[in-house]
Amino acid sequence: MLTGTGADGAYHAGVLRGLAEAGVKIDLVAGHGIGAVGAVFTALDGGARLWDASGLWRRADVRALYGWRTTLRVAGWSLAAAALVLLVPLAIMAAGLVVYGAALVLENLGSGTASRLAAGYAALVGAAFGPAGLPTWVPRLALLILLLLGGAIAAAAVINTRLLPVRRRQRGGFWWTALAAPMADGGAAAYFRAGLWELIRGGAKIRQPDTRDLARRYAELLADNLGQPGFRELLILVHDLDARRDLVFALLGPDERRSFFLRKPAYGGDRRSAEAFDLAGVARDQSLPALAGALAIPGLTDPPLMQFAAESHWRGEAHRLCDRPGALARLLEEVEAAGARQAIVVTAAPELAGPHALSTRGASPRARVSDFLAAAQAAGVRDGILAARGRFEGLFVIRPAHNAIGPLDLGGAYDERSDRRQGLGELLDRGYEDAHRQFVEPVLAASGDALADARAVVKGAS
Repeated sequence: MLTGTGADGAYHAGVLRGLAEAGVKIDLVAGHGIGAVGAVFTALDGGARLWDASGLWRRADVRALYGWRTTLRVAGWSLAAAALVLLVPLAIMAAGLVVYGAALVLENLGSGTASRLAAGYAALVGAAFGPAGLPTWVPRLALLILLLLGGAIAAAAVINTRLLPVRRRQRGGFWWTALAAPMADGGAAAYFRAGLWELIRGGAKIRQPDTRDLARRYAELLADNLGQPGFRELLILVHDLDARRDLVFALLGPDERRSFFLRKPAYGGDRRSAEAFDLAGVARDQSLPALAGALAIPGLTDPPLMQFAAESHWRGEAHRLCDRPGALARLLEEVEAAGARQAIVVTAAPELAGPHALSTRGASPRARVSDFLAAAQAAGVRDGILAARGRFEGLFVIRPAHNAIGPLDLGGAYDERSDRRQGLGELLDRGYEDAHRQFVEPVLAASGDALADARAVVKGAS
């Protein structure tokens, strides 16, 4: 099970690489948030697309994911430009201090140019503040910049409304549509969707199909090869803001499929069909829309709309989807219902062992949100592990002892403990090392030693 947000996916990729190279047999991959990316690729035996030298988590393009919305960037630069224009008169007046100091130096040197310098500055000030100078052009330039900003906001509002995949009415003023969420939506989903198409098409030069067609091809390819070496069952968990519940999109084998989708919810009341969707059946076109919802960070990106099939429980409605940072407990519950008896939980959120582990907090809005996401993820892992006690024959957790890269630090981060900057490539390599140190060596090696001892005992008894 893969759980996390944003940059945590690089750690997931490193762990998956370590498990794959160690020959760990994985029958089911499940994830929520950025963990859904690792699950989608690993189910199709495409994990190498995430971790190899030209993999998705090693490319420079990954730094642009979860960037600030273009409207906010334009607004920020426009306001900065307007402020600079308004500060031009003050800058000219402040330059008088420099001219005065230079004139004193030149006068003491006896060069005779101090008077000419002062006269030139006086002429410059007179021309700048004359009727045809700054008093006329500064307000015009500031107004022009503000008008351009207003036009950009209006255009963004129209574009945001028309680009909705499914039209839905909304309340609120026109300006709220323009502002929307602070971070750009769809960039992460489009990035990993393109990487998935590279995996599916292989060496063929074929144009990437639309999201629905690509999702159907993915589901058909996985369903046709399920049970073959390298292909695994898939489970994606995403939160439905409109239904106010977690939704499960799964593609399982024939032995677990019926019992999984027909089981009654533990809390009773609602039908299972309202929250569990078969990617090999009616929901075969919804794997990638579900992935896009899993990549949406609540409150930071616009939740994408997914239209359900007309024959599904929701009768063709369009719902808003996003991730839920504390969804690991529910994910473990669904994995158990899918027939798993042993589970490996992978998270990039380290657990603080005690005091004297604090670091300087970031002051930017991005750093503050990243800190909250990391803390919520760590708490969710703790709650999920406690809730899953007794459900599995073996439950293992792979997590770093220290991680300076937050969920939104896709360009890397400075690590105070090592006094250097770390990137996603190093986080990926750390996941690879942790997979060997925390699971391969203590679990697989111990199992092999126990098996060797048992064979020796049997041989001696015979």
